Amino acid sequence: MAIILERDGAECVWCRRPLEVGLVAATTEHLVPRIKGGPSWVENELAACRRCNGERGHRTPGEWFDECDRRGWEPNRGAIVSALRSLQAAIAERGGQRRARPYIASQLRRLDL
Repeated sequence: MAIILERDGAECVWCRRPLEVGLVAATTEHLVPRIKGGPSWVENELAACRRCNGERGHRTPGEWFDECDRRGWEPNRGAIVSALRSLQAAIAERGGQRRARPYIASQLRRLDL
């Protein structure tokens, strides 16, 4: 968790609430959900508050980004796109993750403006 907080900052990447302050518990969230082929690698994890992690469920980052916008939040697009690129590079280097590759490519097309 410390590595992810250092990389992403001590705020939720989705709602930007500070983590570990008061009742806002920090969690690690899989950017590409495991059910969609996402690996349990540090490159596939983001710092998120428990609320965002739970409410996002298995929605894609793009779908959850739209929901965050609807709620008036300003997700950290840079951190999310950077994490997607980092995961894409890790998969290219390590191999495997056949199901995650097209998922990541589609999310990069949608979010990388």
